[in-house]
Amino acid sequence: MSRTTVATIHLGALRHNLSRVRAMAGPAKVMAVVKADAYGHGLERVARALNDDAEAFAVAAIADGLRLRAAGHRQRIVVLSGPDTPSDLVEMQRLGLDALIHHDAQLPWLARADPARGPLRVWIKVDTGMHRLGFAPERAREVHASLRAMPAIDDDIGLMTHFASSEEFEGRDTALQIARFRDATQGLQGPRALSNSAAVLGWPDARGDWVRTGGLLYGLSVVEGRSGSDFGFRPVMSLATRLVAINRLARGERVGYNGTYVCPEDMAVGVAAIGYGDGYPRSAAAGTPVLVNGCIAPLVGRVSMDLITLDLRGVPDARVGDKVTLWGEGLPVETVAASAGTISYDLTCGMTRRVLFVEDEA
Repeated sequence: MSRTTVATIHLGALRHNLSRVRAMAGPAKVMAVVKADAYGHGLERVARALNDDAEAFAVAAIADGLRLRAAGHRQRIVVLSGPDTPSDLVEMQRLGLDALIHHDAQLPWLARADPARGPLRVWIKVDTGMHRLGFAPERAREVHASLRAMPAIDDDIGLMTHFASSEEFEGRDTALQIARFRDATQGLQGPRALSNSAAVLGWPDARGDWVRTGGLLYGLSVVEGRSGSDFGFRPVMSLATRLVAINRLARGERVGYNGTYVCPEDMAVGVAAIGYGDGYPRSAAAGTPVLVNGCIAPLVGRVSMDLITLDLRGVPDARVGDKVTLWGEGLPVETVAASAGTISYDLTCGMTRRVLFVEDEA
């Protein structure tokens, strides 16, 4: 492999984060969210590391459930998007996947499901304010009764909702959603699942029987202006490359495409082997922090497909071949995301196939 861009996945940090979630959310069970290739960390890798500790996994697609079953995982696997076609139910029954039910169009498919293929476990999605997927709260009882009458549906019907702004710990919206969910499901049998990662941190009234945690498992913040480390979670992914060139440029020289950066003085500009072709955000602004040998070297000029350029005035001893950290120890991914006008999830999910992934037990 000629390129030097490496994403290191710290499995010990992953396990630490799950333990911390469990300590904060207990006695609720943990549904580890591994959709989007485990937020870019590797589906099979993450599931293997958490296999002995997570009571269930949550995915966005049946194909991910198939991958987990093929890898030998026997926990409950919840498909958060539910069935998209009637034929999906056959595959869900074959694989023993839980289906999220969120729309009237799915109900006739479930009514026609063949009980001989095995019972299908389902969760009812109640739309308490997110307004993406789910049944209106006043319909929860009707849908619950309808599902219980269907021969192929397991009697253990779960009840789930999703919060729109649970990272706003002082806001009113989440409190209203919690109240709507409780009113809508009062007296109905079945486990409850309300909390996402932010709700685990800030809304103890929303614990329920299960918590669904994604970002926190990977040490990613769910609160603007805060890193995962601020809440006691450890970053699971670190991203690094190497300096491949150092150029001595004169005052007034322009750097990169369209010359958007003008050298304010004679200075050294480093070139690092990473770009948007690897998943580093093209939108990262000049001044975005990067570490060279542990020292800050701000981004200058535009991010290109294969390379970025760095202001090395603060790292006078830098040499070609030195380590360049894009995020990880000493540089939270949330800081880079803020400079790029996005969120940490976007960055970790955006790594491309030419990045080398390695595992570390630390």
